[in-house]
Amino acid sequence: MICLRTMTIALSLVLPARAVAQDPAFSQFFSSPLNINPALTANINSDWRAIAHFRDQWAGPVHPYVSGTLSFDSKILQHKVAHMPEQATIWGVGVLLMYDRTMGGAVRSTYGTLTGSYSLRVVENDEFTHRVNIGFGGTYGRRFIDYTRLDFEEQFTGFGFNTSLPTGEASLDNMKPYLSLSAGITYSIKSEETNFDIGTSAYHLNGPRQTFLKDDRQVLPIRHVAHANFEKVLNNRLLLSTAAIYQFQRNANYVSIGGALGYYIGETSLINAGLWYWSKNAIVPYVGYALNSMQIGVSYDVTLSKLKTASPRPNTWEVSLIYRGIREPSKLLYCPWK
Repeated sequence: MICLRTMTIALSLVLPARAVAQDPAFSQFFSSPLNINPALTANINSDWRAIAHFRDQWAGPVHPYVSGTLSFDSKILQHKVAHMPEQATIWGVGVLLMYDRTMGGAVRSTYGTLTGSYSLRVVENDEFTHRVNIGFGGTYGRRFIDYTRLDFEEQFTGFGFNTSLPTGEASLDNMKPYLSLSAGITYSIKSEETNFDIGTSAYHLNGPRQTFLKDDRQVLPIRHVAHANFEKVLNNRLLLSTAAIYQFQRNANYVSIGGALGYYIGETSLINAGLWYWSKNAIVPYVGYALNSMQIGVSYDVTLSKLKTASPRPNTWEVSLIYRGIREPSKLLYCPWK
């Protein structure tokens, strides 16, 4: 009899599950900007930004779902465009590397994304600056099965499973690499004490084929994203930060909304804490600390769905690390996500 691990992976290849049909998602979506909109590339209060982001979903002995990203984005061609006032136009480039392990590492995915953006200042007065940002991205991805983590009926010897024997599953060929295209737009309003961004994006616009089975109809569905964030300096000690996202991909969709309150410890340090609501699945407490150009954030998903009674109890946590290269660091950034 095929073991439970094999049955699980087989079902994941047939049914529309996260392991095949959906992109990885993060509770700290605001700490993974290049994964939610290419127009957020270089939409930062600095010259460049580097981010490391790790998520362990249902952490335990097996670690069934693990995702992580490394990203870097930067402004380019600053002060190089003729006949345009300083900062009227901003060009940006970015790169995102992502890995995703599901089913305890039996299914693994790797992605490399290159993004580009263009930002145009459309309004500027004594109070506010308005900008329109557009972005495009291309992703090179690959997914494969690690057969060493699976046991098949043909490998059973009567005394156990011998994973060096043939699996008898030649039809489950590892997926060929694919190229996926994305695009997005944002609108930003900023003053000395407030910051507001709203945007929308779409991924897999070209419908890339992604399946272990030889079926050209199995393509990645378009992932639609809408997001917004608002930040306001309340006084010389307090900073309010809010962020929301709505995302749907085929039959899967979720909404996350919440905020954090930050407290200035000194001129260049801030501690913030808050809470996000993730559809009907979880509430996500968040704690962050920023010092000069570096920021760290930690969150934990408190399960609300029926899965909270599962054994072992689901434990999901995330950690993000952001470092910004700032031309003239004079004070802490108004928007901790930028």
